[in-house]
Amino acid sequence: MARFIALLAGAAVALALAPGPADADDALSVIAGANQTAFFEVLNNVAQLAGFYKEQHLNVTTQYAGSPNIAAQLLSSGKGDIGGMSIEPIILGYEKGIRLTAFFTRDPSYDYVLGVLADGPVKSLSDLKGATLGEFSVGSPAEISTNAMLEGAGLKKSDVTYIPIGSGAQAISALTTGKVAGAAFPFPELASYEVIAGLKFRYFFNPLLRDVGNTAYVATPATIQNKGDLLQRFARANAMAAVLVRENPRLAARYFLQGAGVKITDKSLDDETRLLELDRDQLPGTDPESKRIGLLPTLGIQLYIRFLAGAGLIAQIPPTSAIATDQFIAYANDFDHNALIARVKQMR
Repeated sequence: MARFIALLAGAAVALALAPGPADADDALSVIAGANQTAFFEVLNNVAQLAGFYKEQHLNVTTQYAGSPNIAAQLLSSGKGDIGGMSIEPIILGYEKGIRLTAFFTRDPSYDYVLGVLADGPVKSLSDLKGATLGEFSVGSPAEISTNAMLEGAGLKKSDVTYIPIGSGAQAISALTTGKVAGAAFPFPELASYEVIAGLKFRYFFNPLLRDVGNTAYVATPATIQNKGDLLQRFARANAMAAVLVRENPRLAARYFLQGAGVKITDKSLDDETRLLELDRDQLPGTDPESKRIGLLPTLGIQLYIRFLAGAGLIAQIPPTSAIATDQFIAYANDFDHNALIARVKQMR
């Protein structure tokens, strides 16, 4: 009997010392408001493939909605945890009952600019009187921003005409054949034409909105409340990804292409690396040592809300706190930035 008890005790000790199953990573689903090759997906791809999500014990999956409006609708109906999208749908949709809050900016600068060919006849905004301008789709936020710039140059909205010109080869053709005098587009889109088509642009930035980030990760208030621990870890992984993009753009380019399912060749890698270098100020991590990577400044969000209201796009002014929060930024940046900088520079 004593021997039996001793055997049981030994077995108990052995079980206690044996390694147990590893804790499962927490699941998070992301709905991207574009497609897998969209420029701002670089953060998500880098966080995934560099292992930063894994380090934060997250299992992140991504689906692509194709547009910010669709992403907002899916998130609002509980089809995902996080949206990667422009913030206009959550501002414009507030009075319609959409409740989404941005918690980490993917772009610290205003996304929309007006680009004209550098060797073309347009040297200043006043040269655009009577011109036709291209845009992605009718009534895009870029049109509203451009109208404000034109007004500052003494022109009226009726002095220009907007037409949709699509993107990629279609837009490049519209610009190079003179179908349009310029394009009211996201800056990264025009920068990609510099890389793939050798175009050179003269850019006009809205001076009022230039430092207003309007592309972010967003979630419902319920998700922020119930999954706050997961979201803050997600934000940290993306802050770390932003540092890698800044300090090792070629590796970030490889991760982006791999995550997007694009064949990696010397040319595609060279092109994507150059694009990331051209667009480095369009991504968080401009200052890789900053403890504010991912922050959406409250005053900037207030300004943008009032700008959209002034343009007649919204009748109800939503509370700024409903549109953006900074509650995860301190946690997101609570790591040794200098150590990470040194680490990512050595990654291959």
